[in-house]
This record gives sequence, C-alpha cells and structure tokens, in this order.
Amino acid sequence: MERYVIKGGSPLSGEVEVGGAKNAALGLLAAAIMTDEDVTIENLPDVSDINQLIDAISNIGATVTRDDRHTVTINGSTIKSHVVDYEQMRKIRASYYLLGALLGKMSKAEVQTSLVCAIGSRPIDQHLKGFRALGADIITDHGMVNAQADRLVGSHIFFDVVSVGATINVMLR
Repeated sequence: MERYVIKGGSPLSGEVEVGGAKNAALGLLAAAIMTDEDVTIENLPDVSDINQLIDAISNIGATVTRDDRHTVTINGSTIKSHVVDYEQMRKIRASYYLLGALLGKMSKAEVQTSLVCAIGSRPIDQHLKGFRALGADIITDHGMVNAQADRLVGSHIFFDVVSVGATINVMLR
C-alpha cells in the first residue's frame, strides 16, 4: 500500500479537474430521454459504455448533440422506437437502464441485456422484480427483455439484495 506524507508549512493552491463517474452518467443519460425538453449533461467520461449508450439513444430517435467530448445534449421528444438495437446493446451491460426509461416514457421497452460483464455474471432479476411490482408485464427470452405496462403504479418494493442499479432503473420508470 502506498502512503503519502504531507508536511505542512505552505498553503496548497491550484486546480484539480475531477472526471465524471461512468455509472452515474449512464443513469443520467437514460433519464434524459424521458423528457421532451433539452437536457445537457456535462463532465461525461469519454469511455466506450457512455459512447455506446449515447449512440443507442440516438438510434431510437432521440435528438442527440455531442457538444464536445465530455458534454451531450439530449431531447427525447423525437423518440419513435421502444426497441433498442440488439447488436449495439449486447456490448454493454448498462443497456438495462433504457428499460426503465422507455417503460416510463412509452409504456413499453424491448432491450437486449448483457448479463455477463468483465467481473462475472450480474443478473438483472432485481430490476425485473421492481418493474413487476409497479405493474409491468415482463417477458425474457435469451437476454431480450420485453416490458410493457398499460399503467405503472407506485408501490413498496423490497429488493432481495442491495442494488443501486435496480433502484435507479425502477425510479426511472
């Protein structure tokens, strides 16, 4: 373990730029499609998962403007499809965030989810349990999740395990 020893006597000065958090940004990007107004998200990490999700959001019809490498503006008013491209989403695990966002916006969603990532199997059963508790009908088939609800109703949801992602996703609906 490394250790830093700082000996006082001189004030520190300067600036440090803190990069955005990928996992937080993925939830924010999905949430941005739910409104029909412009949403600008700054300080996005320039990593594959972020860029893949931005492309998927554009492919379902949202208006996406890449203002610069770390800033995007999204408007969900032009979304035409509730189906997220299989080839694109099988590459990233975070595709499941579009389930909650599309279910909330369009009352239906069809998303390919990758249940395995670099750190192993990470099922989305708690996400689906939450959607069902809100009144959604869920059908899964070989990683494809179809969710539909005529009407979602708030409910007490008790997850079997702690899941930040499931909590975010259910709140997106």
